[in-house]
Amino acid sequence: MHFEETPLQGAFLIEPEPRNDDRGFFARMWCRNEFAEHGLDTTVAQCNLAVTERAGTLRGLHSQHDPHPEIKLVRCSRGAVWDVIVDLRRDSPTYCQWFGADLTAENRAMLYVPAGFAHGYLTRTDSVEVFYQVTELYYPDLEDGVRWDDPSFGIEWPDSGPFILSPKDRSWPDYRPAERSVSDTESS
Repeated sequence: MHFEETPLQGAFLIEPEPRNDDRGFFARMWCRNEFAEHGLDTTVAQCNLAVTERAGTLRGLHSQHDPHPEIKLVRCSRGAVWDVIVDLRRDSPTYCQWFGADLTAENRAMLYVPAGFAHGYLTRTDSVEVFYQVTELYYPDLEDGVRWDDPSFGIEWPDSGPFILSPKDRSWPDYRPAERSVSDTESS
């Protein structure tokens, strides 16, 4: 696997290194030792699959508070998404900065999302599947999020919309950097 650190501290874009022959190819998509060599958490507590039927659907941006923040390894296994992360770690040099990457079934790239980040994606095709490996169980009372169009981040989405969003994702309040971070223990 090829590990490329993104501009956001601790977040990686990971690409498989296929070994081809006349039958096709074989590639490792997860190796505890290789992840550990890059200083990445190798715990897997849960695997999730999200299926989205329509292009233009925006899911996120979601996070989970302490004491159970999630680290995610995200891969698009069918279709294509534009995956976005936002650093909400108050003590980080990349605090309130974002990064986006195309994750597709064809490129097989994965995004390693550290604890303390908000995460979401925009579907670029119909019939999308996104597979997550997550280091923590889901705790509904610790869930939080930030709005996709929050002016605190200035995310430049590849499409102008209109997007299909859940009522929850539409209603996240404005993020006020002086008041909130994903590591705050009280939910906003």
